[in-house]
Amino acid sequence: MSSTKGLEGITATESSISSIIDDKLTYVGYDIDDLANNSSFEEVIYLLWNQKLPNKDELNQFKSDLISNMDIPQEVVDHLKSYDLSTVHPMAALRTAVSMLGIHDPESDVMEDQANKDKALRIQAKMPTVVTAFARIRNGEEPVSPKKELSFAANFLYMLNGKNPENIEVEAFNKALVLHADHELNASTFTARVCVATLSDIYSGVTAAIGALKGPLHGGANERVMKMLTEIDSVEDAIPAIEKKLENKEKIMGMGHRVYQSGDPRAKHLKEMSRELTKLTGHSKYYEMSIKIEDYIKENKGLPANVDFYSASVYHSLGIDHDIFTPIFAVSRVSGWLAHILEQYADNRLIRPRAEYVGPKGQTYTPIDER
Repeated sequence: MSSTKGLEGITATESSISSIIDDKLTYVGYDIDDLANNSSFEEVIYLLWNQKLPNKDELNQFKSDLISNMDIPQEVVDHLKSYDLSTVHPMAALRTAVSMLGIHDPESDVMEDQANKDKALRIQAKMPTVVTAFARIRNGEEPVSPKKELSFAANFLYMLNGKNPENIEVEAFNKALVLHADHELNASTFTARVCVATLSDIYSGVTAAIGALKGPLHGGANERVMKMLTEIDSVEDAIPAIEKKLENKEKIMGMGHRVYQSGDPRAKHLKEMSRELTKLTGHSKYYEMSIKIEDYIKENKGLPANVDFYSASVYHSLGIDHDIFTPIFAVSRVSGWLAHILEQYADNRLIRPRAEYVGPKGQTYTPIDER
């Protein structure tokens, strides 16, 4: 028996949700470029869960169902208010809040197909409410209820800032949600499938996935990209700063990808939105820094930017606190997690790989008095 570190290149399951083939990402066979340029996030959620794009009536009903399920129990709000907000990480708050949602869902442990689909809808709808409520509470503000007439993307920005967002902001945020919705068998998705393959409940699966996404090698990358950019004083200082990091053998976050060889197909969409938004909001230096850093790393290390690299400056330009970047990732990626969870339930087999043993052999027990 031989092992592959990190399971790199190992095919662990069959799925009809998303694919990465020849550096092209598709959702249910639709190219990510086509979806990023044309679809709403609500359409993408429906696509991932139902394996088809909705017609107008189906989409309107789905939007209505999402909005009507966005409110969260007061007990969850009160719990968010009880945290030491100076120390708790937003992903830890989100992880705990989603677990609490399961406690308050009377169907939490009901495993029938329709019950699981209904819970998926409720989880998807409530995630942005939890994230925005936490962000506002720690700033001394009360949570804001969603507006029925706003889209999913617009509602997130409205609930976060308490005012209707500009069209360009909604377009950028919707595109970010679409681009992050699913990504084949990434770490958090695999975690979700492993969890529910035991026939654990859907809330446990999502909570486990949030735990995996919290790590800086997965969902936390764009937060660290923005930290890097804000530590650089000017555009002219960008390359010297990167050279110093490389000399110190520091990892440049947001560059390269385990799966893509020629570049992340999602990056170009957020690169363009970064250009537009940073210009609009007076943060152009972060876009210009990013261009210089991307070109330098690509030329010297052969690593192009991935989706996290430009999503950082997009979210910053939307006025979003940097440590909320990863919870936003979860607000989007939960659509994919839920699709994979439902797919796992539909054709389940316990996921139980083996490990290659490399420890000592042939040892015999020595009585404690002789050790």
